[in-house]
Amino acid sequence: MIGSLRGQLTFKQAPAIIVECRGVGYEVETPMSTFFALPPIGKDVALYTHLLVREDAQILYGFGTDEERALFRNLLKVRGVGARIGLAILSAMSVGDFTRAIEYEDTAALSKIPGIGRKTAERLVIEMRDRVDAGRAGPSATVRVEQGARAEAIDALVALGYKSTEVNKLLAQLDIEGKSAEDIIRLALKRAVA
Repeated sequence: MIGSLRGQLTFKQAPAIIVECRGVGYEVETPMSTFFALPPIGKDVALYTHLLVREDAQILYGFGTDEERALFRNLLKVRGVGARIGLAILSAMSVGDFTRAIEYEDTAALSKIPGIGRKTAERLVIEMRDRVDAGRAGPSATVRVEQGARAEAIDALVALGYKSTEVNKLLAQLDIEGKSAEDIIRLALKRAVA
């Protein structure tokens, strides 16, 4: 098993890169979150890796953080989710955003990711719930959850006593694109009492 790579970045063309380690070039596929954080070609890079061995191929996946790799490995355990969807998830949202989507059962946010339909999003919420909770008890408990207007609004509405499933249904009915957290909360509260 190849657990990590440290070497010189010699090629990058999304999502593939090549990392040369002591004369051996390792071809690695990365999520876009890792790809955008890579240094320029010719500079040193360090990645956490996961080697996927299939009947027809051996594919090495690289991640900028151990939390991304841990999430990728957990996603591979979900029925119907393969490496391509795992990379798509990590390319579309941070580990913190994914954790929040699972905690709040936000299937609408998950369904926006290419390759994930409503049923797969629901399966992710069900099957990843325990894995996300288990991960928080361990060393990855310090994962920073990013704050967006939608996420802040969800937090506030849950703090006001609404259930996360009610909040998600409510927000799915509203046009919240480009709105601040305060505006989203106002719209949601108006809709809830209407």
